Amino acid sequence: MIPRPDPATVSKRNRRVAFAAAGFVTFMVGLSFAAVPLYTMFCQMTGYGGTPMLGQAAPGAQADSRSITIRFNANTHPSLPWQFAPQQRSMDLRLGEEGMAFYEARNLTDQSVSGVSTYNVTPEIVGRYFHKTACFCFEDQTLEPNQRVDMPLAFWVDPRIAEDPQTRDIRTITINYTFFRSLHDAERAGALANAGEHVGNARFQR
Repeated sequence: MIPRPDPATVSKRNRRVAFAAAGFVTFMVGLSFAAVPLYTMFCQMTGYGGTPMLGQAAPGAQADSRSITIRFNANTHPSLPWQFAPQQRSMDLRLGEEGMAFYEARNLTDQSVSGVSTYNVTPEIVGRYFHKTACFCFEDQTLEPNQRVDMPLAFWVDPRIAEDPQTRDIRTITINYTFFRSLHDAERAGALANAGEHVGNARFQR
């Protein structure tokens, strides 16, 4: 006859299994939340995925610096009732020179609405050479009913782009912004993987 297990031993063993399972679930949930910021940090440090480099001051253009064309693109997620567009379609900028561009956003409703933007640059390979020193990205922006705002972007292109065999023939860079209703919407759309971190709130209104 097979002896019956001691109830106290069984209960203790079940508690250990439950604690282990709960710990594993907690670890996996934490890992999933950490994946996005860790990947974003990697992209910011390397320029991977077209993520612009952050925060470094422009060195200034040299007398023999060539120019590059910057194009500006804007998208708005369907969940956000805003009108969002660049105020200029493109600009020519000398390598090493800091540029300033503006986007315009307008709340199309009679209620306060908040949005958050993500961005990247194309071709993706130039991400390591595109430096953004101030922008409106990756931070909640709240517009009052029917409010319109100007959103500035300060940036520069590293002169080393002309020395890299993979990028020296590139003459045009496009910076793409997409506004979402929330970071949750951006995450569901897969936009956070290439999103850059906010580097300074430079927001003008008129």
